[in-house]
Amino acid sequence: MKLSALRNRTALRTAAVALTAALSVALATGTGSADPDKPSAISSIQKDGRTWHLKVYSAAMGQDIPVDVQRPADESQSAPNLYMLNGLDGGLGTASWNAQTNALGFLADKQVNVIQPIGGRGSYYTDWIKDDPQLGRNKWTTFFTQELPPLLDAALGSTGLNALAGLSTSGTSVLQLAEAQPGLWKSVAAYSGCAQIADPMGKQFLKFAVETWAGGKTENMYGPDNSPLWTANDPVINAEKLRGTQLYISSGSGIPLMKDVEYYTKSAPGPQGDINLALGMIIEGGVNACTHNLKDKLDSINIPATYQFDPVGTHYWPYWETALHDSWPLLASGMGIPA
Repeated sequence: MKLSALRNRTALRTAAVALTAALSVALATGTGSADPDKPSAISSIQKDGRTWHLKVYSAAMGQDIPVDVQRPADESQSAPNLYMLNGLDGGLGTASWNAQTNALGFLADKQVNVIQPIGGRGSYYTDWIKDDPQLGRNKWTTFFTQELPPLLDAALGSTGLNALAGLSTSGTSVLQLAEAQPGLWKSVAAYSGCAQIADPMGKQFLKFAVETWAGGKTENMYGPDNSPLWTANDPVINAEKLRGTQLYISSGSGIPLMKDVEYYTKSAPGPQGDINLALGMIIEGGVNACTHNLKDKLDSINIPATYQFDPVGTHYWPYWETALHDSWPLLASGMGIPA
């Protein structure tokens, strides 16, 4: 085994163990019961200035999905759509773009609809093969690739050009979605996401996130470990499907700066703050290994991408907000608007 491969496996194994200690089982939601005769549709729109709060009925999931939209700087003109996915809790708690960053303020003067779906905690925003007793019915690939885009285009009068950005676990999801429907999103940004899910360590990383933290069962997601669905949904294995998509991919090294230390210790004083700091370092180090493996695969098949490998940085929001700013020119280019 090559030394680099061994190091990558070790980093992922360490990150997976860290997730076990870091994350606690939470969440109990009902299982959706889809009505096959009820089509997907926007159920309601509540307008609060430039912010529109939509309820979008998903026929695939049999429930209304909240979707918040920040309308463009000039609402009289058509604008493209930037989908911004939250992390593992799906924006249901405080770990969200809204609560942790000034992303909406940064985008407020841009000619773009900012789309933020709310929900899907622990789902990796993918299509699960079975309803889960804890996480309900998850058909997010269907929702994002088939149901939601035409509804938004009609309701918002958008240009039909889309971009997609995600962080942490949704940094994996945005690559999966781009591969599931090539061309739907012209530009995609993945911040601190582990693109590997089918290899043993990448699979373990995903399992600890879904099972230990969210209380779901990955057998309801992709089936048993030998199911071909793990391979079919692995962004690295299926990287050829990213050809033609403008890509921005970033991660830190896991090495903290003083601001990282201050953030973790002030967020949770005492020993817990020190533990959280160590976990933020270990998780980002594991993600960094995944991201380099994705780069190796894309390079091997001559698919270009913009990479930002920071020599420092742990797994938390200020780095992702900076990455959003850095990736904006590429996202804007894919949507056909000035940066």
